[in-house]
Amino acid sequence: MPAYPFPLMLFAAGFGTRMKALTADRPKPLIPVTGRALIDHALDVATAADVGRIVVNTHYRAEQMAAHLAGSGVTISHEADRILETGGGLKAALPLLGDGPVAILNSDGIWTGANPLQTLAVAWDNTRMEALLLLLPLDRTRAHGPKGDFRVDAEGRLSRGAGGEDHVYIGAQIINPDRVRAFPDEVFSLNRVWDQMIAAGTAFGVLHPGDWCDVGHPEGIAEAERLLHDARHG
Repeated sequence: MPAYPFPLMLFAAGFGTRMKALTADRPKPLIPVTGRALIDHALDVATAADVGRIVVNTHYRAEQMAAHLAGSGVTISHEADRILETGGGLKAALPLLGDGPVAILNSDGIWTGANPLQTLAVAWDNTRMEALLLLLPLDRTRAHGPKGDFRVDAEGRLSRGAGGEDHVYIGAQIINPDRVRAFPDEVFSLNRVWDQMIAAGTAFGVLHPGDWCDVGHPEGIAEAERLLHDARHG
């Protein structure tokens, strides 16, 4: 039996508009970094963590994603009519993921150092957490931009909205999906669910003991390749 205690949702449905011409003929998760598709780097993280059940959502150029993933053992949650955003995409995939907390990875990041999924699993506390987000201080991110996402208190609780957000969400989390399942809309961002959890004091963060690069835009590709080179030869 796989050792990882949670199923994994891998987000791969977006249009990738920040990638400009690079996504004119392919979905963003198939853009190569060091000669391998972004989604394969994410799947490497899942394999290293010994994840058993993986669900990938698709929409833009879904036939290419399906062909790329054929034989990989992952399950596809296809958003046929319209893209459902992160919250709606997770909600639609919940029947495929099963009951209980779900791990999530974005497919447009590169992580080095400790396995992000394992870091989250070790820190997860089901008695007080509805979400646990993997974070880095803003000044340790690569190719991300000048703004942070959250503030983190001494106990790891998240807040935002009053300025001083000095930590960045780096595309990996564990979430209890009860609020997602109950959310009234079909199309919505997980940010709206996070806001509910922040208000309830049940949204937490844990620091990634490694590095991360945002590959959501063209400039991130070369930076991610430098990060991987340094990790392998440093």
